Amino acid sequence: MKFIEVPQGSPDWLQMRAGLITASRFADAVSVCTRKSTERNVGDPTAVAERYAADVAMERISGRPHGEPVKAWVLERGHEMESVARRLYEARPGQEAFVTEAGICIDDRNVFAYSSDGLVERDGLIEVKAPIDTVKIAHVLETGDVSEYIHQMQGGMWITEREWCDFIMYVPELAPVKRDLYVKRIHRDEAFIADMATRLEQFNDLVGRYERIFRKQAA
Repeated sequence: MKFIEVPQGSPDWLQMRAGLITASRFADAVSVCTRKSTERNVGDPTAVAERYAADVAMERISGRPHGEPVKAWVLERGHEMESVARRLYEARPGQEAFVTEAGICIDDRNVFAYSSDGLVERDGLIEVKAPIDTVKIAHVLETGDVSEYIHQMQGGMWITEREWCDFIMYVPELAPVKRDLYVKRIHRDEAFIADMATRLEQFNDLVGRYERIFRKQAA
């Protein structure tokens, strides 16, 4: 693996990700149909997976990011929230931890990538979320369910070869009741990673199929 120091959300960061299968989309990449329809069978890639595979294939050919760019205000809010959450996380009483900011980590084959929100000591990562959806916030606080992000976190541990990832949800509006920072540690799950890696290889084959379609010369 290799770490590349580049500001997340910057043009250089977007360029580095072009053509790579990124951990933030691993859940989409491995998603399969769970019921039969007139067009798809159980186990087939979902429409979301198909579209993502085609997008990645297009990027591998063009060498540039494909699709609508993330809106500037979204990136700005994300950077601001991550910065504050990182400082609060480091300063937790009795749990001080120094976080090193990281750019993008790419596997040795230049196929998969993970953009970490921070590296903690030798074995840890952090993944910061600052959701706006109040129902989602309440659900996480009430149940501790972070399954929506599990592929991203286990994928990050897989690519960076680390042992745990602290999920951090930052909600500044909840500061008056001291619930603005929620932290849950997720440990590396080798069985989950092995299954995910197998399905990601199948997804990479799907990307290759789309790339061959795009490259095929007319008869």
